[in-house]
Amino acid sequence: MRRYSIDRTQTFRGLNPARFSAACLALFCVVPFLHQALADPAPPGSDYPFQPVPFTAVHCDDVFWAPRIETNRLVTIPFAFEQCEKSGRMDNFDRAAKVLRGETVSNRRPPPFPFDDTDPYKVLEGASYALAVSPDPKLEKYLDDLIGRIASAQEPDGYLYTARTINPEHPHDWSGPQRWLKDPDESHELYNAGHLFEAAAAHYQATGKTNLLSIAEKEADLLCRTFGPGKLQVWPGHEIVEMGLAKLYRVTGRRQYLDLAKFFLDVRGPGGDEYHQSWIKPADQRQAVGHAVRAGYLYSGMADVAALTGDTRYVKAIDAIWQNAVTRKLYITGGIGAVGAGEAFGPDYFLPNMSAYCETCAAVANDYWNERLFLLHGDAKYVDVLERTLYNGLLSGVSLDGKKFFYPNPLESNGQHSRSPWFGVACCPGNMTRFLASVPGYIYAQKGDAIYVNLYVGSSAGLKLENRTGVRIIQGTRYPWDGQVRISIVPERKTPFTLMLRIPGWARGQAVPGDLYHFADTASEPVELRLNGKAVKPLISNGYVSLKRSWKKNDIVELNLPMPIRRIKANNQVHDDQGRVVLQRGPLVFCAEWPDNPDGKVRNLLLPDDAPLKAGFRSDLLNGVVVIEGKALSISRDASGQVVRKARNLQAIPYFAWANRGKGQMAVWLADSESAVRIPALPTIASRSHVTVSGQGKNPEAINDQFEPSSSNDEENAFFHWWPRKGTTEWVEYAFPSTATVSQAEVYWFDDTGKGECRVPASWRILYKDGEEWKPVDSADAYGVQKDRFNVIKFKPVSTSGLKLEVTLQPQWSAGIQEWKVE
Repeated sequence: MRRYSIDRTQTFRGLNPARFSAACLALFCVVPFLHQALADPAPPGSDYPFQPVPFTAVHCDDVFWAPRIETNRLVTIPFAFEQCEKSGRMDNFDRAAKVLRGETVSNRRPPPFPFDDTDPYKVLEGASYALAVSPDPKLEKYLDDLIGRIASAQEPDGYLYTARTINPEHPHDWSGPQRWLKDPDESHELYNAGHLFEAAAAHYQATGKTNLLSIAEKEADLLCRTFGPGKLQVWPGHEIVEMGLAKLYRVTGRRQYLDLAKFFLDVRGPGGDEYHQSWIKPADQRQAVGHAVRAGYLYSGMADVAALTGDTRYVKAIDAIWQNAVTRKLYITGGIGAVGAGEAFGPDYFLPNMSAYCETCAAVANDYWNERLFLLHGDAKYVDVLERTLYNGLLSGVSLDGKKFFYPNPLESNGQHSRSPWFGVACCPGNMTRFLASVPGYIYAQKGDAIYVNLYVGSSAGLKLENRTGVRIIQGTRYPWDGQVRISIVPERKTPFTLMLRIPGWARGQAVPGDLYHFADTASEPVELRLNGKAVKPLISNGYVSLKRSWKKNDIVELNLPMPIRRIKANNQVHDDQGRVVLQRGPLVFCAEWPDNPDGKVRNLLLPDDAPLKAGFRSDLLNGVVVIEGKALSISRDASGQVVRKARNLQAIPYFAWANRGKGQMAVWLADSESAVRIPALPTIASRSHVTVSGQGKNPEAINDQFEPSSSNDEENAFFHWWPRKGTTEWVEYAFPSTATVSQAEVYWFDDTGKGECRVPASWRILYKDGEEWKPVDSADAYGVQKDRFNVIKFKPVSTSGLKLEVTLQPQWSAGIQEWKVE
């Protein structure tokens, strides 16, 4: 088998490392196809007809992406490695190695989750790209040491899965008694393998080293010996091994890896379930269903296999699935996966905002998928979706400092959402480390002598035409802050080719492909195009303007994409967005957040349709952002309960930047109809009380926020819960602002039957504070545990400084509270 390593001195010669630090830190990160430096590439015509310009050929120096990629390199990647060390993920490999060597291991407990091995794999992938850009002997040694630890945990036949190797007699509970046979692959054995394959291909391509690639090939060879026609026929529960095998095929030229990827698609279903995309064969599917991350990986794998094998059944399937997802299941931020239970797609048009799951990993998978659809079809509508997701629902997944993350990305908050420095299930931080490095690889693509400009990013790129003429393209722009783009064309010699400039859907009057969202207003400023200073009428086809000519050195293309503030409305079938509007400028979706608005409230704001709005850049805010300002109405109640409307200043920030200043209210969809305004109730003794709870109960501030639920399972209302505690006795305490006489309490229980593990409690009681002692109240009423209503308890009046709710959870179940009132 032939292998070709990369001559990095040639690839990066002459580049200023400081300027190049924001360049493509990757060769193979998320786009798994790069013909340069491949061994035994696929035959001509057996890959994507449109090819991305390699990461190493695109160097970003803009004001938006360059700093973010640099933060990822210098902050997020080291931080993620540190968290993997602290959480024991690295130690899992060491413990497995000791078992294989026959050494005594004091801790034989398997990892907390069977997929914990994938988190180091993902971060290792991102770190590989960093090495390709900026030599770092310390980091290189760390990676080599880590790869050595991984190798030592691999069993002699290639099996690599610490959740079993650490204790083969008692592996992780999600694993079966034998390898591979936990159906549907709750063990995540094949999922782990897929991420290993992706990391190995990236590391080899970025460094030229084969130490990790050899580990991956050894396991891939085991899979080829184990699975296939006449062998074990088990499909992976969590997809990604299909993408990883296709990537290994491109790196090694070994056809058996591609054949196995296709086998895993062909053997999947029927008779399974929608959660695993296995209820019918993938080639027969036409709707986006089930776990959104798994689905996005599956659809991407189907695209890879279709491109490499010519199997058009998969193209027909993913085209139909995309149509379903984009026209009925896509959030305005580009997020997918509306339902927290199962991290899944919901029914058509089910797009709640506060409970929107929109997992960061699902946004990454959505961009994988849309990039591949563009490479199949060459239509800008796929890049429109990719861009929307990239600038909004994906970028929101990491904080501005690079050290905090979102798992879900909701579109509304009452203060219950905050970023976390890490997670028990840490798939999202690792995905961000490897994805951010890959952004330069999405900017340009080629088909023959047509060069596609898909994203507008200040950058320079070097590529070759079919006639081997070299062409350098230099973009100058402050996009997404403004739409002025200047492109310099520098060919080696005068040569003909076609420059395809994407005109984003938002600049063509289309919010998204289809009718799920539409602009509520009109834009009068046209797109402007100039070639060497002369105006050119932009004739658009499939979302592109085509400039075909013989290009010479220093030809200049100027594109002006006007960025007025636009209002967006949702299809009438999206119940949760009726009476509401979204503000968008260019590709950015905006939100109103508590620090910028009156009294820290945004859910009670009404934005009139005729309210003038203006945009301006704030260098002093959130590392520099454009903000939208205007006038809105703040709607509240006076002391008599009458509705009061006051004119207030409104400020909105880009959605990706929210939750960088603490917890509080946020809304993407702003009310433009009074029926959609969340009017706060008048303060009560409960709402003014300080809340404390037992254990690590989540969202205690929801208990007295005065927003009443529509049901016990209302996830659009902020709620409190004790999960994962089950069968225990817990408590909630109100510390009153001053001593008061009270005689009644009302509790609305949270119960997510059918979705989660919270149920109404087994029992409860109320105690009042008498000095330093807690005493039960005197009541003849029964303590109710009914769902979908307030459970009222009346008791003899007590003068006290506080009340305590003592709650006994049902065995095997947790519990929660939607609201607790006191009179």
